[in-house]
Amino acid sequence: MDSPAGVWNTFAAAFSQAPVPNITWVEMLLSLAAATALSIPRRSWRYFGLLATATHELGHAVAAVTSGQRLSGIRLRLDHSGTTTAYSRSRVAAAWSCFWGYPVPALVGAAFVWCGVTGWGAAAMAASVVVLAASILFLRNVAGFLITLTAMAGAAALTFLATASAAGHAAVIFGLALLVAAVRDLAKLTHVHLRRRDRLESSDAYLLYRATSVPSAAWITIFSALVAGSWLAAWLPVSRILLGGA
Repeated sequence: MDSPAGVWNTFAAAFSQAPVPNITWVEMLLSLAAATALSIPRRSWRYFGLLATATHELGHAVAAVTSGQRLSGIRLRLDHSGTTTAYSRSRVAAAWSCFWGYPVPALVGAAFVWCGVTGWGAAAMAASVVVLAASILFLRNVAGFLITLTAMAGAAALTFLATASAAGHAAVIFGLALLVAAVRDLAKLTHVHLRRRDRLESSDAYLLYRATSVPSAAWITIFSALVAGSWLAAWLPVSRILLGGA
């Protein structure tokens, strides 16, 4: 077993750029297929969707903390719902934290893809361990601990046990899966506003409308633009591989 110093050195080294992994266009297409398999079928979504929800709620939490609000707690549930509770006297700050839910899985997904194809895959995994460990302080239910600790274990395994190349490939697959998940969740949000208006109270777009008087449709449009922009940002490094570039 490694000494504490050895564990720390391995963890610190993960934040260094590794050689760019050799990802062929065939592997990239397989990665996209794997990402889709995680995010589309009901059986796999039952589990991967929990990570997408955790990422969504962490977006709210980070936005709350960075805007000076008091973060009270995060609850993650096994039915893919979640709640982040923060307190603020500023309506602008409250709206800010409410906004950063749906766009965040796509933004994080694009960041993971970029890290994976540029040699920073292990760094992305190590950073995930740090963020997830910090979030434990704010978890308020058993399901939240279960989901977060499972995610931490996976990220830690890729940080400490996998090669930098393997971590890079995993980062690409995870990033693409989050991008697909962001589209799926956005479609679900739109469906709530069009077909299931009895569930509007749980919609971030509706809550933003209540806070700002800006129509929900405008917020959904902004969410969609950010998700589309994240796909474009992920496509740029991926395209170089698919089109035979660097």
